[in-house]
Amino acid sequence: MATEKDLDTRTAAPAPVSATGDLRNFVLDALGREICAGEIAPDSTFTTESIEDRFQVSRPVVREALRGLQTLGLVTPKRRVGVRVLALPHWNVYDLQVIRWRLAGPSRVAQLRSLTELRGAIEPSAARLAAIRAPLNEASDLVGLAGRLWAAGKQGDSEEFLRLDLQFHQLILKLSGNEMFAQLHHLVEEVLRSRTQYNLMPQFPAAEALQWHVDIATGIQTGNAEKAAQSMIAITERALDEMSSLWDREG
Repeated sequence: MATEKDLDTRTAAPAPVSATGDLRNFVLDALGREICAGEIAPDSTFTTESIEDRFQVSRPVVREALRGLQTLGLVTPKRRVGVRVLALPHWNVYDLQVIRWRLAGPSRVAQLRSLTELRGAIEPSAARLAAIRAPLNEASDLVGLAGRLWAAGKQGDSEEFLRLDLQFHQLILKLSGNEMFAQLHHLVEEVLRSRTQYNLMPQFPAAEALQWHVDIATGIQTGNAEKAAQSMIAITERALDEMSSLWDREG
């Protein structure tokens, strides 16, 4: 774990050419990754000057980067000391940047578990509400999307299947008519992308999984809230079972 002395003396690789136009984001990303990975431990402190020296950037750049970290709940100003690193309970864990920093580090399994469990709590309710509230034309679009998803799965086109699957689940959250559910679509997207990234998604999805997508869409189109919700429960529970192999393998 990093100490204040470590932070003051650690050197950073030069900023890549692509980052020179936005040094604030370069510093923010580097520090955010290290905090989320535990390389900079909670309650560690550092000064603006130490970050200036480490990254060889101006004070305004450092202040903007630290302001970004503070907005995300990763750090807080500490009088006469500088900045103090905060522990996980203080982080804005719904922020996509924090999620991706955690997925890039040693806590990726814990992050994936949390995202998968959250998905299981949200999507069945969203499907139920969509069956009650969705306009008929948009519900019909969902049925067409489920058909294309079925075809991509049967053909083993993993890239196209993922693209359509992202659209399918995002649309259900939107059709729920709940603006807070709709804003959580990026959380579901990270789970779906991670399943492919960690080879937890077969090239040819199981026939029952394809059928569940169709059942959700037709349930929403016909106003059958129970059918839509139960089919979504089946999908999310299967995803949790499949992801559990990653928990077991990595710890």
